[in-house]
Amino acid sequence: MLSFDPSQWLGRTQEVHDQLSRNLIQRIAATFDVEAPGHGEELPWLWHWCFFNEPVNSRDLGVDGHPALGSFMPPAHGRNRMWAGGRLTFIEPLRVGAEATRKTRIEKITQKDGNTGSLLFVTLKHEYWQDGHLCISEEQDIVYREPSPPKLGHGEPVPEHQWQESVSPTPLLLFRYSALTFNAHRIHFDWPYVTKAEGYPDLVVHGPLTATLSMTAFVRANPLARVRSFSFRGLRPLISPDDFQVGGRQTGSGKAQLWAGNTSGLCQLAEVHFD
Repeated sequence: MLSFDPSQWLGRTQEVHDQLSRNLIQRIAATFDVEAPGHGEELPWLWHWCFFNEPVNSRDLGVDGHPALGSFMPPAHGRNRMWAGGRLTFIEPLRVGAEATRKTRIEKITQKDGNTGSLLFVTLKHEYWQDGHLCISEEQDIVYREPSPPKLGHGEPVPEHQWQESVSPTPLLLFRYSALTFNAHRIHFDWPYVTKAEGYPDLVVHGPLTATLSMTAFVRANPLARVRSFSFRGLRPLISPDDFQVGGRQTGSGKAQLWAGNTSGLCQLAEVHFD
């Protein structure tokens, strides 16, 4: 049973303003070992996740490092939080150096029973605006699960690929991505917490970091593609410091399947539509 009335939270809105600053973009580029785009150039796909993260006072953080629940997000106290996946439509690119706005609405709240117990899904609808234009429309699925051993077993084998890159998710990479996104979730950097409190064998790789690396590999393999939409969902957690691969293949005209996985099988699946 839920400890709150979902109808009291559905439809809540939030608006965050940010500047796509050159300083932060240079830090993102340095983290991914790529060249930083210049002022006025297009922001690379999924880099927007490093922006629009409002600072929260340390005293207002929960035990897990996330902002305490019950202010904007519903009070799913006593549950572990994960970013389960999302769907994005790219209408036009965000531009480096300019101000932008993210408008957020709590779109859906549902509870389901899974293999690890009760799961509470909260779907957020984000719209990213710049210069009066809607640039990105995004749905983000956040799941809160009851404390239980994480699902770490073997997944389906990775499919055949047309391109593939290997990733070493070092604690340094995870720390830098947490810093870029101002994400204090302790499963990504606090070894005693993640192993003792949440039951993982080591640090957990961020879902959006994995998605960004998958998208980067797609762009490198398909430099002329113009991405129009992207969707992804997590299947199993990736654990540092074990290497994993991101790869993909075209599955039709203007469509590709992307994935991330390791020797234990698939961990994240994604789909891209492009021109």
